[in-house]
Amino acid sequence: MKLIDLSVYLEENPFAEPFPMSITFTSHTESAKTMAERLGLKPTDFNDSMSLTHEDFTGQFHCGTHVDAPLHFGPVIEGKPAKGIDELPLEWFFNDGVRLDVRDVGRGELITKTHIEDALKKTGCKLKPLDIVLIWSDFDKLIYTPEYLSSQPGMSREATEYLLDFGIKVIGVDMYGYDRSFHKQAEAYKSGESAEMFPGHMVGREREYVHMEKLANFDKLPGPAGYKVACFPVKGKHCTAGQSRIVAFVE
Repeated sequence: MKLIDLSVYLEENPFAEPFPMSITFTSHTESAKTMAERLGLKPTDFNDSMSLTHEDFTGQFHCGTHVDAPLHFGPVIEGKPAKGIDELPLEWFFNDGVRLDVRDVGRGELITKTHIEDALKKTGCKLKPLDIVLIWSDFDKLIYTPEYLSSQPGMSREATEYLLDFGIKVIGVDMYGYDRSFHKQAEAYKSGESAEMFPGHMVGREREYVHMEKLANFDKLPGPAGYKVACFPVKGKHCTAGQSRIVAFVE
């Protein structure tokens, strides 16, 4: 069994995290001081005057590789209250993976239904319910450059709906977000090219599914299929997303 990591780092990276986040490390000696004060001890009471260290994290569950919950898309889906990340079936998150190659889509462009149809034909695979679909743009290679946030392509409404018609519940992208870069979307909306902002996400207001953002290493997969993908999200109570260490299992 070979395991392939499909995740990126959770880290302070201004090229990949446009919203505020920080990870602050507390040293072993500083931890001894704070723990000693809390417990009525002296720092020297700990071995070598060092206690157990930790990091303080501030940020969103949407930082790093993560799974977006239906609640992220809207408050009501299919006539029912939208589910948080902790309320989704575990069965969704360990299934056969299918990689669709859309590397020919230009920067800042929409990934259309036709792109997905053509990519699926090239795989020779037939999608079945609960397959985990991986959209391979190769954009993860730009994660430490300005282009990662400014010029990524994104899934269209029609492409998303097409995949959901097969019974797909989990779609993953190796880009910062599921839709095009923020400013590309704004330009398209202002010009009338697009009828809505976040069209890929907005499908989730009508049909229950989830997508995964900020994946990586799709090029390391042995092919378009023939492996399992595990993508269990962190169990944040009624949260809109959950960070995940996403792994492909290759026999």
